[in-house]
Amino acid sequence: MGHNGPMTARATDPEITAALRLLVVGVVLLVIGLTLGVVLEAGETDLIDVDAWWNSVVGTFAPGLLGLSMFMNTMGGGVIATYVIPLVGALVLVLVRRPWGALYFLTASAVSAGTVQVLKSIFGRVRPEEMLVISDHGSFPSGHTANAATIAVVAVVLFPRLWVALLGLGWLSLMGFSRTQVHAHWLTDTLGGAIIGAAMALIVAAAYGIPLLRERERALGP
Repeated sequence: MGHNGPMTARATDPEITAALRLLVVGVVLLVIGLTLGVVLEAGETDLIDVDAWWNSVVGTFAPGLLGLSMFMNTMGGGVIATYVIPLVGALVLVLVRRPWGALYFLTASAVSAGTVQVLKSIFGRVRPEEMLVISDHGSFPSGHTANAATIAVVAVVLFPRLWVALLGLGWLSLMGFSRTQVHAHWLTDTLGGAIIGAAMALIVAAAYGIPLLRERERALGP
């Protein structure tokens, strides 16, 4: 493109405002997620009682969903979530001429996963004793749920449509539920994971800012 092409033109005030809005919302969510972790670490909160209650009843009212929860355990973590989904998603975005979107997806996935691992080490929360799956150390925040939230937010940023948001919310909710049904996490772990995963996706979107938003507008229209 020439010097005055749509991807190199000077940023407009609405574009700057849109990028800043993503950053502000992302930072606010990150602060909320970190605050939740600190509160849980302190131990003096009714949320601990809510976690214990939910952990005791989550497997009793929908036992038929346990198979689906085990499937979500595979899809939401390990090689599939860490490498396959981001790489395949990025490839598809490149093929549909969304290179900034592809780079955004890869970066957001990596930053979200890295942040979760750091926080797991910092908080070191113990997982439920009834855990049905094998997992790493550190219960807060839920990495599976953070990954699901990152994917959902990335999808909405790249394709801002109501049906995309609803699908993302459904995926996130199912992932959060599944992590508690297999007793890999407390309920608040999944809440923290969702908040932090969404925060990282928004902050990375703001970092890519104008080129990412312009590419989206060029592909989808204003």
